[in-house]
Amino acid sequence: MNDNLFKKGNPGKPKGCKNKITVDLREKVTDFINKNWTDVQSDFEALEPKDRLLFLEKLMNYSIPKLAAINNSIAFENLTDEQLDEIINRLKN
Repeated sequence: MNDNLFKKGNPGKPKGCKNKITVDLREKVTDFINKNWTDVQSDFEALEPKDRLLFLEKLMNYSIPKLAAINNSIAFENLTDEQLDEIINRLKN
C-alpha cells in the first residue's frame, strides 16, 4: 500500500497559508467596523452597565491573549451597577 495516499494536510497549499475566504471576510468585517465606529460607540454608551461589561469582555477575546484556564471568576450578576461602572471605567483607562 502506498503511504503517500494517507498523508495529512493539503499538498497544494503551504502550511500556515491563510484561507482566501477567511482573509476577505476579516477585511470586510474590519472595514465595516471602521466605517461604523461612531455608531458602535454610541450604541455602547447606551447599554446598561452589565451589557457594556459583557461587550468589552467579548472584544477582549480578540485583542488580549487568553491566560491559562483559571477557576476564579467574577460573578458579574452579583455586582451592583456602580461596581460594574467602576470596572468598565478601569478597563477603558
